[in-house]
Amino acid sequence: MAQPLHPAHRLSDNSPNPGRMPSVLVWGGAAVGGLVVIGALALWFHYGSHVFFEMIRTGLAACF
Repeated sequence: MAQPLHPAHRLSDNSPNPGRMPSVLVWGGAAVGGLVVIGALALWFHYGSHVFFEMIRTGLAACF
């Protein structure tokens, strides 16, 4: 006989901090993204736009 798709009673969340993990992941992703942007701006100001774009083009060519 076919079983119902959802249980008859709700499952309780026994994790110590329910709902905190998605927030931590979002903040962690935002921090990593911010570091990438800061690093790109630092390279831009240090090497100038021509060298910056040349480095990106060379790096992409090396990947593919």
